[in-house]
Amino acid sequence: MKYISTRGNAPELSFEEAMLTGLARDGGLYVPESIPTLSAEEIAGLAGKSYEEAAFVVMRPFVGDAFTDEEFKGIIARAYANFRHDARAPLVQLAPNHYLLELFHGPTLAFKDFAMQLIGQLFQFSLARRNERVTIVGATSGDTGSAAIEAFRGLDNVDVFILFPHGRVSDIQRKQMTTPEDANVHALALDGDFDDCQAKLKDMFNDFDFRDGVKLAGVNSINWARVLAQVVYYFTSAVSLGAPYRKVSFTVPTGNFGDIFAGYIAKKMGLPIDRLVIATNQNDILHRTMETGAYTKEGVTPSISPSMDIQVSSNFERALFDAYGRDGGAVAQLMEELKDGSFAISQGAMETLREHFDSGRASEEETNATIASAFTATSEVLCPHSAVGVKVANAYLGEVPMVTLATAHPAKFPDAVEAAMGARPALPPHMADMMDKDERVTRVPNDLGALEALIKERIAQR
Repeated sequence: MKYISTRGNAPELSFEEAMLTGLARDGGLYVPESIPTLSAEEIAGLAGKSYEEAAFVVMRPFVGDAFTDEEFKGIIARAYANFRHDARAPLVQLAPNHYLLELFHGPTLAFKDFAMQLIGQLFQFSLARRNERVTIVGATSGDTGSAAIEAFRGLDNVDVFILFPHGRVSDIQRKQMTTPEDANVHALALDGDFDDCQAKLKDMFNDFDFRDGVKLAGVNSINWARVLAQVVYYFTSAVSLGAPYRKVSFTVPTGNFGDIFAGYIAKKMGLPIDRLVIATNQNDILHRTMETGAYTKEGVTPSISPSMDIQVSSNFERALFDAYGRDGGAVAQLMEELKDGSFAISQGAMETLREHFDSGRASEEETNATIASAFTATSEVLCPHSAVGVKVANAYLGEVPMVTLATAHPAKFPDAVEAAMGARPALPPHMADMMDKDERVTRVPNDLGALEALIKERIAQR
């Protein structure tokens, strides 16, 4: 299995090389050269398997000879050992033919744990085998950072630096990033929004002297291994609802497009997905793009669903690569145009995108109303992101079962949930003292040189 860049001008890499590299040297994102498929019999065979057993079947074709079967099974087992639900990703019925996929039972209470716990184990195994160390820099709109820190904290051969937008994450999200005491963990509050954090991360990868000097690695959803891990729960949930003998649709609250792109990969692998619905909050660039065919940045407005407050959806580049017939030159041209704030998608590419994706948006008022109505009707407490998904999904309900992804535990956004439904969700007992812990955080300017200097200094101190 080889991996190629979405911009067509970087070396082909193996799975392990692509995972450790993160962003391609031409600025593109790595994708498999071809998508392996599972037969209907293989998909049906997932029924009754544990989540870990299903994960092995789904992901094994993508890793090539990077690990033996026993090594990979061990990596998967360790990745999900600390989840607090035996099903890992349980389904809850909200209404006739509408189900909620709870993805918040991992160590940091967010769907990012499914990918980050796996990638942490993959990195640890590969680096130990190679006797190497790396510097991981991540950008987060809230949940990726804490999941990355939890996955890599305390490791001798990894330094972790997480950039998050100062004042634009919830208190719980911030505390999860700033309270770990491990010496290899560094929380950096950047003056700007998430797009600024993500842009600085990409700038570091494109500064090859810095990248090579600190052995930079990325664990944002630009990393293919992150997307791959998320493919699994599409299979497990669909099979539990009757796949492959029955079609299933999914609604995904998304800002950076990685989670819903994982659903697209599941569909390409043979999972009978009817519709993939993009759910956006008021920062609705993805919904606008699907409606108009123009990807145009309009600035970020802070919301009660901060993990979706994004205007540059990195993983959309992977979808564009397929929509343009895997033409890396065409994608590179679009990304160059985006530097001026927008690009227009060709009619043919838009037709391809619309074959697979629908979209919708939820305003702040609609999100609040959905939190309140879901609790009244079902006693299910939704985080604001999950509520965005449920509101958008309601417009697409029909004969085909709809699964809405619940991406975070409501206790990560207690102020927003309390304002919407009048009751404050409690943190799980194992996190009850988090708000009382001391914080370790460094405020940093939106300046590439200053960031690179800080990272070099911190590494030298280790």
